[in-house]
Amino acid sequence: MIVELPHTTTAQVSKHLVSLREDGGAVALGRVLTLVISTEPGKEEDAIEAANLASREHPMRVIVLSIPRESTNISNRLDAEIRIGGDAGASEVVVLRAYGEVGSDQQGLVMGLLLPDAPVVTWWPQESPKVAALSPLGAIAQCRITDAFAQTDTDAALKQLCLSYTPGDADFAWTRLTLWRTQLAAVLDQPPYESILSGHVTAAPGSPSAKLLTVWLQIQLGVPIEFREKNTGERDGSIHEVVLTRPSGEIRLSRNNSTVALLEQPGQPRHEITLARRTLRDCLAEELRRLDPDVVYGNVISSAIDVLGL
Repeated sequence: MIVELPHTTTAQVSKHLVSLREDGGAVALGRVLTLVISTEPGKEEDAIEAANLASREHPMRVIVLSIPRESTNISNRLDAEIRIGGDAGASEVVVLRAYGEVGSDQQGLVMGLLLPDAPVVTWWPQESPKVAALSPLGAIAQCRITDAFAQTDTDAALKQLCLSYTPGDADFAWTRLTLWRTQLAAVLDQPPYESILSGHVTAAPGSPSAKLLTVWLQIQLGVPIEFREKNTGERDGSIHEVVLTRPSGEIRLSRNNSTVALLEQPGQPRHEITLARRTLRDCLAEELRRLDPDVVYGNVISSAIDVLGL
């Protein structure tokens, strides 16, 4: 069910939420957190869909704050939608579209709609502030999620993440690496247990994930790991392969499509393994499982400038 509330206020939205719970039986007691999504008109639905899917694992209230980045002919107005039931997964979704001066107080717009005594997570699916922790919506959140790959200049975005990192920050460029890191760790945990001498990561241009993987490998292995770009004509941020050199030969993990990777090791047959590209839902659900600071990510992002020479 979707309830439209044009020309409204956050106080009126809050009253409607209470009324809907009382009349329809929707219960907020099972919500474990509040997810605040900062976006702009026309770009809300992909983020809402990902949040709805993630809510099956993490029941939550979703507050979508949609503010135009450029001036419009609509001024000083707040329009809202409340979505519950089949239109909201296992969550309550509140969409706030703020125009003019109304949108200048982002924190004030959402404060009255936060679930009491529940963690707050803020997510910027597209453009994010330079310092997430100091932004109006970041200041009220225990966890702040950005996406370096969604920025116009991914290299500049990655450098800014390094300079502004605050415990509680997270970025999907790192979350997309979970399967790669798991698989590489599993390979190195098998015989012959030889030391790694060197290695390289090859990826499409503009891949912050590949650069973070390079940094993580160098920190974990204590040897130089080279980052290489391979121009395929597409800006998809994909990682093509990781090669690690041992005295007995090379370990090569390469992915030529979106779901399957090929693992090659000296003295062993080739193996095809599942290594699917992660969706927004996958990344969001993972970050919501862990609301405390990610220590490993903190170490990697803090070392990235020196390792990559950004």
